[in-house]
Amino acid sequence: MLDRIRACIPALPPAEQRVARLLLADPRSFATLPVGKLAERAQVSKPTVVRFCRSIGYDGLADFKLKLAGSVNQGVPFVHRAVDEDDKAGDIAVKVVDNAVAALLRYRNAAAGQAIERAITALARAGRDGRRIEFYGVGNSGIVAQDAQHRFFRLGVRSAAVSDGHVQVMSATLLEPGDCAVIISSSGRSKDLMDVADIARRKGATVIAVTASGSALALAVQGPQQVLLAADHPEDADRYSPMVSRLLHLVIIDILTTGVALRLGSTALQPMLAEMKKNLRLRRYVAAAGSGGPGGSSSSTP
Repeated sequence: MLDRIRACIPALPPAEQRVARLLLADPRSFATLPVGKLAERAQVSKPTVVRFCRSIGYDGLADFKLKLAGSVNQGVPFVHRAVDEDDKAGDIAVKVVDNAVAALLRYRNAAAGQAIERAITALARAGRDGRRIEFYGVGNSGIVAQDAQHRFFRLGVRSAAVSDGHVQVMSATLLEPGDCAVIISSSGRSKDLMDVADIARRKGATVIAVTASGSALALAVQGPQQVLLAADHPEDADRYSPMVSRLLHLVIIDILTTGVALRLGSTALQPMLAEMKKNLRLRRYVAAAGSGGPGGSSSSTP
């Protein structure tokens, strides 16, 4: 949480930067002092302290203090356990699972509810109005974009996943106000994705970036029609293929999908999903009665 705030400082107004520096100098005191005392120490007005909390994605001072207290006092102990060349299979399993669980719990404690709310609102509005929702990513993030498109199209909304750089530029050029561009990037430094964010922003679309805070992409999405969903992780991509970032991104997509589904309402979704499930069931292999082969199970899971 503190790392994310430190990374956001350059994008904040000067007065809010003073609040951020006061916080970083003594997080424990910041979590307990009243707003008047905080404003006095930072030499700003009381509303500026509240605006600072909202600028970095929280509902207000009370919500921010609650998350901050949990982070600096209790929190979740996070230790990145690197995989070593002499690790046994059991050690590898423990380290990989521990890293994934710790990163997910860390994200749960630091997730900015206001940013998630803004993203869900924009996506639900686009889905309800029949607007386009485009998911952009390259490499591992391109796979996450495909998964996101699969989840959203099942909700009956117009969605597409694009991983080719040239096609991404063409796709972003066709965006219009009311459309959403969801840009997924582990590093936040891909030039292709930075170009897509710039084009989508100029076309008036809502830009939602799922990336590391402090990255070039994160700093580029600070406007009113832009939402940053920060996913930070201590991943060493030089030693092994990125894993934790992909899991974090998939969880964020799950959060967005669930939120959008709830906003769209069960009245329209349930009949469509029931029909989809019925048609999928007809595509299954059915074995002879009493057979132990494929299809013998009565499970309704696709």
